Amino acid sequence: MNKNSLTMVRAIALSTLSLITYLYAPHVSAHELQPAVANLAISDTSVEGTIELALEPLILGMDLSELQDTDESDQADQYDTLRGLSPAELESAFDQAWPVLKPKLFARAGDTLLDIKIIAVDVPETGDIEVSRLSKLTLSATLPNDGTDVIFGWAGDLGGLIVRQLATDGTVSYADFFSTGGTSAPMPRDGAATVGGIKNFLNYIKIGFEHIVPKGLDHILFVLGLFFFSLKMHPLLTQITAFTLAHTVTLAMATAGLVSVPASIVEPLIALSIIFIAVENIRGGNITWRRIAVVFAFGLLHGLGFASVLGDVGLEPTKFISSLIAFNIGVEFGQLSVIAVAFIALGLTFGKRSWYRKGIAIPASVAIALVGTYWTIERVFL
Repeated sequence: MNKNSLTMVRAIALSTLSLITYLYAPHVSAHELQPAVANLAISDTSVEGTIELALEPLILGMDLSELQDTDESDQADQYDTLRGLSPAELESAFDQAWPVLKPKLFARAGDTLLDIKIIAVDVPETGDIEVSRLSKLTLSATLPNDGTDVIFGWAGDLGGLIVRQLATDGTVSYADFFSTGGTSAPMPRDGAATVGGIKNFLNYIKIGFEHIVPKGLDHILFVLGLFFFSLKMHPLLTQITAFTLAHTVTLAMATAGLVSVPASIVEPLIALSIIFIAVENIRGGNITWRRIAVVFAFGLLHGLGFASVLGDVGLEPTKFISSLIAFNIGVEFGQLSVIAVAFIALGLTFGKRSWYRKGIAIPASVAIALVGTYWTIERVFL
């Protein structure tokens, strides 16, 4: 490839990846959808609980089943307007929307459809409209006097839902996750719901995979940073192995409650890890123990990030180990999928070209470093 062609390839690669930076970087934490979290306590006579969620998309009637980010909706401007309302104004808007929303949030005891009542609406004070505002609904429903199990349901257009049954001591006795609506397992009044071992295992694999693809852009960029260092199998496998071992350790420790680091510290450090790996790619060189040690250290950070997801979902004590293993398998499938796509799209097609590093690997690493820089500034100062 001549000099002019190489310059053109480099420019195209940088332009494409810079566009990705522009489209995704500013919105990953600001408008990314988060699943609602329902905590339910079931007695002989009633269901009491709370749901933590963003009220704004529900008030607007957004169909969240197809969205990853509210900026993808044609109602994005209205959504930002609602974010600017005072707590009293937003609560009033929710009260008006509730009759339409109520059928989409349902619970049954046997064949009896329960009458869910909203006891209180707790809306945080108005802040930066670029930051998601999670409100809390306190709900209650009276149970029929027949001892039947309770099923909690959530319509798909309301988005993702984490539903948890709480034991009498407040601990999670059952947890399930639905990415676009669903119904819980039957929750008994005198115990905890049960989910088959295989179904539970597959469910946590799915949660782990989805945390990488499509939701974990920061983890995706880090893994791509490992990929762009070298197409040779030994450096790639060595880095992936070090990263996997490291995040497995901290994921297990954090989920077990043995270590806890605030997200305000973990998230900026993850962004810095992306910059560091990308800059090292630009510098080039052979795989060294220093590089492996750095990847391992950053893997420890990413494991803490993964743990926050499991912290939101909650793990049943009786299935703690199997659920943890399944989640980690899902994460690995997600990471390997990213590398497989990158290798097929770039490695097989252009990897043997003399200009691959200058035309693709370096420009890609520059774009990754730019995204990491933006995230670092955003997570520390904005």
